[in-house]
Amino acid sequence: MLRVLMFLVPLALSIYAFIDCISTSDEDVRHMPKPLWAILVLLFPLVGSISWIIAGKKRHPAARGVGRGQWVAPDDNPDFLKSLDENKPRGQDRDRDAGTDRERDRDPDEDPRAD
Repeated sequence: MLRVLMFLVPLALSIYAFIDCISTSDEDVRHMPKPLWAILVLLFPLVGSISWIIAGKKRHPAARGVGRGQWVAPDDNPDFLKSLDENKPRGQDRDRDAGTDRERDRDPDEDPRAD
């Protein structure tokens, strides 16, 4: 099993680095032109892949969840909540809808004045 891992881990790393290298925009590549990085990753799979991951690509803070690109849960996102209010049909009220649910779930034999 260890022999297989010693082969698969560098192979997977070089495949990831090569795909990442060719899909990265030219503006985000550092130190060398992109075709040279791709050749380095292909000719020297382990060293080239690690070099690409460490030094070849600019890292944007927004891509790691910092700054303007940070993900916000829908219930905390004011734009999402505003879109819900805009899409809500006019004349509907949440309290009125909640009341109809309670009335529909009530047992017909139960006294309605018991609440």
